[in-house]
Amino acid sequence: MCALGRHQRPPFIFLAAVCLSCTSFAQTQAKSPVSLEFREQVDQIARQALESTGVPSASIAIVKDGQIAYIQAYGHARLEPHIPARPEMRYSVGSISKQFTATAILILAEEHKLSLDDPVSRYLPTLTRANEVTIRELLSHTSGYQDYWPQDYVPPFMLAEVTADQILEQWARKPLDFDPGTQWQYSNTNFVIAGLIVEKASGMPLLKFLRERVFTPIKMESVADVDGRPLGDTDATGYLRYGLGPDRVAPKEGKGWLYAAAELAMPAQDLAKWDLAMINHRLLKPSSYKEMQTEVLLKNGEGTRYGLGIAVRHELNHRALEHGGAVSGFAAQNVVFPDDRVAVIVLTNEMPADAASEIAHKIAGLLFSEDQVLDNKEKQRARRLFDQLQQGVVDRSLLTANANSYLTEQALQDFSTSLAPLGPPQEFVQTGKEQRGGMTFFSYKAKFSQRTFAVWVREMPDGKIEQYQLMVEP
Repeated sequence: MCALGRHQRPPFIFLAAVCLSCTSFAQTQAKSPVSLEFREQVDQIARQALESTGVPSASIAIVKDGQIAYIQAYGHARLEPHIPARPEMRYSVGSISKQFTATAILILAEEHKLSLDDPVSRYLPTLTRANEVTIRELLSHTSGYQDYWPQDYVPPFMLAEVTADQILEQWARKPLDFDPGTQWQYSNTNFVIAGLIVEKASGMPLLKFLRERVFTPIKMESVADVDGRPLGDTDATGYLRYGLGPDRVAPKEGKGWLYAAAELAMPAQDLAKWDLAMINHRLLKPSSYKEMQTEVLLKNGEGTRYGLGIAVRHELNHRALEHGGAVSGFAAQNVVFPDDRVAVIVLTNEMPADAASEIAHKIAGLLFSEDQVLDNKEKQRARRLFDQLQQGVVDRSLLTANANSYLTEQALQDFSTSLAPLGPPQEFVQTGKEQRGGMTFFSYKAKFSQRTFAVWVREMPDGKIEQYQLMVEP
């Protein structure tokens, strides 16, 4: 479990009516960076997700313009007796904890107490091929050490207490699943190793190090260690459900199984403070944040879409840092758009369930709705130009002098002769957007029954089109 995300899972359908409560901090009622209409849309997204999935509750925090803009809780944190969810309640965040362990490593690297390229053998010499595996490969899931918890439930053996050394004895002293650096494979075992390295390099327990060097400096005041102990009566209770059956209190993992990989619980507001620290480079040097947020490449040059303890994505045409979290009874999603100073945090109290991911990504879509409207205008113009090329004509007032010279009369004739017989595209969809050379590059796909074209459009700052090209896709 403790996985990166659950996007691939279909949402569970809950047919009965759900009574949803909604509680907010008083500050959300004061002047806010988000409009009343936006808040109402967020509330609707959360309520609908809880209704459709049957998840008991969700707690959210939204960062916009570099500040916490909205905090809200929905549904019931506990079902028997019914206790409404409140924003100050803590939820387990599962594998979102991994980026905290990675940050501890990076702090120690800045202090020259270790290096990301140190072999594991410097700290744990008896592990399999420890002289070949680096700390960087641990944090990027490219080490080859086998995952000790691939299941999405708690197997019986995980109800008993375990130590980190016992986990490594069983899973990190067997042959690697692959040669270091040659594949990406999610593994909680990597972070158990990383946690022990933090302790050996710092001389203190991992959680003590995190409290002193991470939580206290950025005022994350309510973080709990739930490795082996459940959250209290004033926090959310974790649930599971079989099919469309009733919610059952989820079993608690035995002490030791969450160490360094998934041991943290907190309110959504504390995770928002963490996201702001990443956005503002509060805890690490810019160079260290760059290390953390740069996609790690395999030895063959293939990208992994993962940095150090965090996924590196491009979503809604924006750079995104993301991680999901799942432990027994809880699922969470944290999405940060650092360049836009935006973040969305969603914590829920049922596992397996996809409500946290669904809510987070729909809210992110709202936050970038203005950009999406602009992109839709660009898409409409790109589609009109495609239609014109099929007709052998083009509105040259839309083009720069360079683009006009490229689209000669011969070019227009060739476009028309070859494209007109295809008829209108069945789909015309945007596939990307990025900046290069002072221009904005838009990419689209034009799909026909037996042909698909990549459409590349480069736009100047004044809106004129510098390039419009088509390429047949295999």
